Amino acid sequence: MPETAVVWFRRDLRTQDNPTLAAACSADRILPVYCFDPRRYGRRAFGGQASFEYDGIGAGHAQFERESVADLREQFRDAGGDLLVRHGRPDEALPELLERVDADRAHFQTLAIPEERTREHQVREALPDDVTVERHWTHTLHHIEDLPTPYDEIPDTFTPWRKEVEAESRVRDPIDIPDVQRLPGDVPHAGSIPDLDSLGVVGDVPDDDRMPLDFAGGETAAQQRLDEYVWETDSLREYKVTRNGLIGRDYSSKFSPWLNAGCLSPREVYRTVEEYEAERVSNDSTYWLLFELRWRDFFAFQFAKYGGKFFRPGGIRERTDLDWRRDEVDFQHWQAGETGVPFVDAAMRELAATGYMSNRARQNAASFLVHDLGIDWRWGAAHYEHHLLDYDPASNYGNWAYIAKVGNDSRDGGFDVLSQAERYDPGAEYIQRWCPELDGLIGEYAREPWRMDDREQRDRGIVLGEDYPAPMVDPERLRD
Repeated sequence: MPETAVVWFRRDLRTQDNPTLAAACSADRILPVYCFDPRRYGRRAFGGQASFEYDGIGAGHAQFERESVADLREQFRDAGGDLLVRHGRPDEALPELLERVDADRAHFQTLAIPEERTREHQVREALPDDVTVERHWTHTLHHIEDLPTPYDEIPDTFTPWRKEVEAESRVRDPIDIPDVQRLPGDVPHAGSIPDLDSLGVVGDVPDDDRMPLDFAGGETAAQQRLDEYVWETDSLREYKVTRNGLIGRDYSSKFSPWLNAGCLSPREVYRTVEEYEAERVSNDSTYWLLFELRWRDFFAFQFAKYGGKFFRPGGIRERTDLDWRRDEVDFQHWQAGETGVPFVDAAMRELAATGYMSNRARQNAASFLVHDLGIDWRWGAAHYEHHLLDYDPASNYGNWAYIAKVGNDSRDGGFDVLSQAERYDPGAEYIQRWCPELDGLIGEYAREPWRMDDREQRDRGIVLGEDYPAPMVDPERLRD
């Protein structure tokens, strides 16, 4: 009897360097499947707490997902196969499909986030006992089995972990695209990709001509961006110098949306960097891109270690000395970019309009919410989750916990957002791009409009509290 394998795609929407797909292709017949799980969209209860609800995946992220699935389906069809799509819970859709084609094996990616782990356990419980389940770790640069220290014993601080991994671990070679076997003759209908209304997505797809890049979903677009950033524009050469930029296409790689959806393998990025170093230049910038990939790994392994503890108010450090505010009015001002602090407002407006913001902007906006407003860091993380095109659970919540001082950091205090604006946006180009009310002001006044006295405000047509919000926080408190 020919062996039949089902491949459940998750956050691994690619054919290149996909160990899950490669393993499944050893069977005589494969059935690739993707499920749009309705639990991921619309209004959600945070951590099962009915008192804390937020909007789940937003329109931008959902559209990127739809495009990524469509691109993967096209690749299968070009190879003579297809990708089945279902709108429903995978633990309900997959057993029916496996029974329909009399499958012998089920292959899928395993992930570190508790919710994602729950989903795969639900699937395993729902499958027939005679189906062999094979899980594959495919989302990080370093494989979990190649860590020098087991994931549940790794350090909670990045630097010692990074040094250990760099010295004692290895990055596996990427896997080539396998020869995809034919579909079973008794395959069910392929199914259609649900539209955003059907998914129950809240909000509109970002459409702003100030977007730094056309973030089209899919492996095809991911490969184009990798080639463009590294080889065509030669931007990798100066990455460490430009990475704190705020405006433009190539101050950073912007690989993150494709890495999160699995359209781009971090191991393929690693191999491309090695090739670049051999052919063009090896410097601090080429190293720093790999450094950032290891930060991404670190948070994934931290979630494998701590799981749901990351979502507690006191985080993995179990802090009980923090009394987070839950002021919805103040939070809404922050969400809308109406805090009266231009650098923060510019960041929040960019996020709402484009689904993207630079790492520098993310950190400052987050720090302002938790350290200057004292609002529950998880509210901010959930807001990012809804809006970010590149939302990655481990990186998002790990970074927020880090900034809130409840995660992988022991230092005190937050960012001095005024000094950060002066350093990274001295001419206020970024601020004026997203806060047009401040357009025409000199850099100092655009960054800190409260420096103008009443007469200067009237003369310049920027009256605080009327034309632009007065600061929510005493500016003197914003300085360290």
